[in-house]
Amino acid sequence: MRIEDGVSASRKHLVFAYYVSGHGFGHATRVVEVVRHLILAGHDVHVVTGAPDFVFTTEIQSPRLFLRKLVLDCGAVQADALTVDPVASLEKYSETVVARASILATEVEWLNSIKADLVITDVVAVACRAAADAGIRSVCVGNFSWDFIYSEYVATAGYRHKSIISQITEDYSHCELLIRLPGYSPMPAFRDVIDVPLVVRRLHKSRKEVRSEMGISEDVKLVILNFGGQPAGWKLKEEYLPPGWLCLVCGAFEHELPPNFIKLPKDAYTPDVMAASDCMIGKIGYGTVSEALAYKLPVVYIRRDNFNEEPFLRNMLEYYQGGVEMIKRDLFEGHWRPYLERATSLKPNYDGEVNGGQVAARILQDAADGKNYASDKLSGAQRLRDDILFGYQLQRVDEGDTNIPEWYVKAEFELGLRTTGSHSVDNNCSSLCESC
Repeated sequence: MRIEDGVSASRKHLVFAYYVSGHGFGHATRVVEVVRHLILAGHDVHVVTGAPDFVFTTEIQSPRLFLRKLVLDCGAVQADALTVDPVASLEKYSETVVARASILATEVEWLNSIKADLVITDVVAVACRAAADAGIRSVCVGNFSWDFIYSEYVATAGYRHKSIISQITEDYSHCELLIRLPGYSPMPAFRDVIDVPLVVRRLHKSRKEVRSEMGISEDVKLVILNFGGQPAGWKLKEEYLPPGWLCLVCGAFEHELPPNFIKLPKDAYTPDVMAASDCMIGKIGYGTVSEALAYKLPVVYIRRDNFNEEPFLRNMLEYYQGGVEMIKRDLFEGHWRPYLERATSLKPNYDGEVNGGQVAARILQDAADGKNYASDKLSGAQRLRDDILFGYQLQRVDEGDTNIPEWYVKAEFELGLRTTGSHSVDNNCSSLCESC
């Protein structure tokens, strides 16, 4: 509901505006699951995204879903599947939001035109400010925020862009609530936090059905090669795989593939393919880790430098015995066999809830309908404004872990964000429709 309206009686029909980060497909794939439950509950959802339509329409066929093509953040700029360019990322973000006044004016007008009851963002910072200017409450859903990711880039490569961190943090401070996903990094810019279970897309087909449709027998070992939508500049060779193995290739591999490698269509439904496979090789992102844990799929992962989300997801993956690290040289040179054999010996043991999409939708519905989650704590942006934000460098030495800046750690303890959440949530989501 609108801020000036106060708390009103529950309504059956609400309008949500959902802004999605332009970085890769991982944000969009988890947004799909939240949006699906909101639509099943009878609400309209306008998704603002740069992701292809099929990411949403494959899973949701409803006149209540509205897709608007727009990118209001650029994420991290990658030269290839494993290389992030810090300077280019900062410069691209500056270019994306350079017309800030015009962007805010346009978004305020659009939000008013659709009569939005709530703005949701994953994790587009400027959307929070646009919502505030329009007099609409906003909620963020995510496991990291761009101020934390960019802080590494500013500290190591782009001091002239340090104002970006302050601006992003200030924008996030207008958000009323963070719905925080597992595997999260420090996010002190948010004042109030609710933790939810993993957000995981549901399966459409069984392992047996997928293999049958692809003509792959049960005795064949199947590995997925998945590095997202970024181009992979290396050539794959037949000898990379042990005898009796096939590899399903996702993403932008442009070279001709050997006979034991199968290119998947760009709109292949990844969860079904994952559930039909024996392990995965790829980089770590939220979508990969959450769905791999949910479907007990071991992951052979390769580190991606200059992306602070990764260590936290890696820790979660390893905690549940679901990951094996492969060094880059072995990936490029085709020394895959020991990693594949190690991965298939693992027994991933995640047994937590995987209904985070449904739980998040319940919270969002309540927030749009007037429930107040705000406390009297100062926002992270207000506290951080007087700190020395750029005195603590984030470094990687010999591919070591990223150090968390002291100013983020202090903020987490001061704001109490290391608890299980500022509020308790009923995970059965009874207020949403039973068919969700």
